[in-house]
Amino acid sequence: MMEQVKPLNDFFAAIEKDGRISITHIGIYAALLEYRMRNNFINPIILFSHDIMGIAKISAEKTYYKCIRELNDYGYIIYIPSYKNNQGSKIFFTEK
Repeated sequence: MMEQVKPLNDFFAAIEKDGRISITHIGIYAALLEYRMRNNFINPIILFSHDIMGIAKISAEKTYYKCIRELNDYGYIIYIPSYKNNQGSKIFFTEK
């Protein structure tokens, strides 16, 4: 059980002093972890934006993509967009 919550604990430890991270980033990251847990902890996860937006309770695609790119830019995830409607994007979880 501890290994299941470790990524979330590590994320909170890493963002504690990172003023760039907002509640929306936290919600999306937690939703990504939930999605990963539902898919047997695979890394990377392959998903569509609507998969995570529903879990994170985010309705604006612009907000979702902004936060996903920022989480990537800040080093919390590695985001590889597919740019295809029938193929999900890849998200790798990193050790911070």
